[in-house]
Amino acid sequence: MTSDSDSSDRLDVGVGPWEGPWPEGDHYDPDLLREGDRRNVVDRYRYWSREAVVADLDERRHDFHVAIENWQHDFNIGTVVRNANAFLAEGVHIVGKRRWNRRGAMVTDRYQHVSHHGTVEDFVAWAKGEGLEVVGIDNLPGSVPIETADIPRRAVLVFGQEGPGLSAEVREVCSMVCSISQFGSTRSINAGVASGIAMHSWIRRHVFNT
Repeated sequence: MTSDSDSSDRLDVGVGPWEGPWPEGDHYDPDLLREGDRRNVVDRYRYWSREAVVADLDERRHDFHVAIENWQHDFNIGTVVRNANAFLAEGVHIVGKRRWNRRGAMVTDRYQHVSHHGTVEDFVAWAKGEGLEVVGIDNLPGSVPIETADIPRRAVLVFGQEGPGLSAEVREVCSMVCSISQFGSTRSINAGVASGIAMHSWIRRHVFNT
């Protein structure tokens, strides 16, 4: 078992070394018990090894995936991954360039399944094989307000690049495109913020509205 404590974490986050006799269980990480657990994890997972945390999350993941296009090294991808972890998405899919800036993920990519698809065609073939509907999230003409949309349970929510939004190739394969209602002067919100709103919309419909 290996510890994944992050040296950039503040020392006042988390808990110190375990006091008293160590608890029993293969899910505990000896290094964390000995040195303390300063990770940004919920109390349930204090002192657990990374592998044990991922295994437990895998038992409870939701039915949706998220994907984001990455043709220009989008800095929103880290936030999308962090949101996917918060809402327990089945997986995150990077479409386009493989490399992305992990800083915004705040180490949550260690607990989230992240896959890469070099082309839109590869991504669509994967989604079809998994029986997932491709749902675009973008403020486009003809899009359906996400607040009232009937978002499919088995879906992959797709976000475009900052600025241009969803590519034409992705728009063509979406079974539906949902927009996020806005009321101010700005034309759009960034993909990181949009991803959190969209994932929470899925949660409200399929977790709390059952």
